[in-house]
Amino acid sequence: MRCAVSFFLAAMFFFFPAALQTAQSPAASDTETVRALEAAMMNAAAEKGAAGYMSFYADDAVELPNGAPAIRGKDDISRTMQFLNDKNNRLTWTPVAVNVSQSGDLAYTYGLFLFRSIGKDGQPVVEHGKYTTIWKKQKDGQWKVILDMGNSSPTPKGRALG
Repeated sequence: MRCAVSFFLAAMFFFFPAALQTAQSPAASDTETVRALEAAMMNAAAEKGAAGYMSFYADDAVELPNGAPAIRGKDDISRTMQFLNDKNNRLTWTPVAVNVSQSGDLAYTYGLFLFRSIGKDGQPVVEHGKYTTIWKKQKDGQWKVILDMGNSSPTPKGRALG
């Protein structure tokens, strides 16, 4: 009997913390939610331009543009996103990773982007780059972008991004 009690206590010591940690870890559904939001944001940008894209941003978001000062606040960021209203401009991206904090209230994504436009000479222009987006779960339970940044990369060799 004493051996069974010792085994039970030992099992609880090893397995209970793992069960407790699993219960406290963010649900896989949060990871999938953020991944789905990335796709929805891209579709909203394609369909509704800057307004669609910006609908995923928190009011106090920060944008860290390539080679320029930080832009604070959704309204100011929105003014720089008006290029998305031109149907000749198409911004697409693919997340490489989506990670949610153990607390379940912050997440980050990073990946590759592709921006297609028409140059002043009328010729197609393609810009490649990488990005990082930080998402925060709001008081109402919705995930919103609180920080976004991207920067240009050389044209990838042997790798196409859609």
